[in-house]
Amino acid sequence: MNEKIAGLLERIRALEAEIETEFAARRKEFGYRIEERKIHFEAGIAALHRKLKLSVPRFLMEAELVNILTSPFIYAMIFPLAFLDLGLTVYQFVCFPGYGIARVDRSKYIALDRGQLHYLNFLERWNCNYCAYANGLVAYAREIAGRTEQYFCPIKHALKVFGTHGHYAEFVEYGDAEAYRQELQSLRDKLRTPAAE
Repeated sequence: MNEKIAGLLERIRALEAEIETEFAARRKEFGYRIEERKIHFEAGIAALHRKLKLSVPRFLMEAELVNILTSPFIYAMIFPLAFLDLGLTVYQFVCFPGYGIARVDRSKYIALDRGQLHYLNFLERWNCNYCAYANGLVAYAREIAGRTEQYFCPIKHALKVFGTHGHYAEFVEYGDAEAYRQELQSLRDKLRTPAAE
């Protein structure tokens, strides 16, 4: 990787750290803290949240008809999502040890923490957890696929690709045959530690 790209990546990491600092400030503003992946609200915040909760009947009466009519299609996606989840987990437990790739920690991608928000009723919590599961699962899948791609074919595309995974920036340039042969093993070696996340 050339120095300019390495410098840009370092700036991106610095901006991500700055964003995380801002998120921490927002957590304080909304009266909660996180300790060992557990959320703790300040005294009185949960009571305030409970006052703002809509009952399920009122929530359903205020819902848009299109939301109610399309909900079976949304919820039906649980079957392919669960199958993908199972397949990904089996895949990485079977294949990654053989390749020497550190396994992806699923819990870092799927966070079902919105159920602790007392201003959400049962259906809202269900919906929030469903979305968190689906999006977290896609991120989990992306990380597994990204590590697999880095192991087998860490070459950038010639065409513009949107939404590349975190490993992509380190891939060798399209058409750089020498770099591919020289850097393939070192790119594979980077996958051996959990720091690949």
